[in-house]
Amino acid sequence: MTSGTSRRTTPEGYKSKTATCTLRVMASQGGLSLPARLVLRAVLNCTLVWVLGTYFFAYFEIAGGLAAYVIVGSLLTLMNIFVRPVLEILTAPIKFFFAELIAIVIVNGVFIELTIYIVEQMKENLVTVAIHGRLWGWVVVASILGLGNWVMKMVLR
Repeated sequence: MTSGTSRRTTPEGYKSKTATCTLRVMASQGGLSLPARLVLRAVLNCTLVWVLGTYFFAYFEIAGGLAAYVIVGSLLTLMNIFVRPVLEILTAPIKFFFAELIAIVIVNGVFIELTIYIVEQMKENLVTVAIHGRLWGWVVVASILGLGNWVMKMVLR
């Protein structure tokens, strides 16, 4: 043996080093775990639906109180996970040949239409959603929804 103190690694020391390394990895990846990001995204989508219903009431109508905001916000979160990638693939030729902005409005318009269709299948006294203002109303709501989702994606990276 060499002179000096010998250093033994204990299981407790190993656990604390692992925990420290895990925290460093989480911090370098945005600091939030996947479930925490999903919950935060759902809360932000509920807030986005509330903003649409409160400040853009001429174009977006939602009825059903707090439960309606939670249901539609959660539905948007789930659709962002499962439906949006399919819509992005389907509109790739439009983005390639025409314009990115038009494709974004189309994707978000279809996204809103699917959301309204799913909400219509629920009990009417639970939640109702409607878009007013014809084409302009759809463009406004789709643009705000797209902008909100883009900001969420940038923040939660």
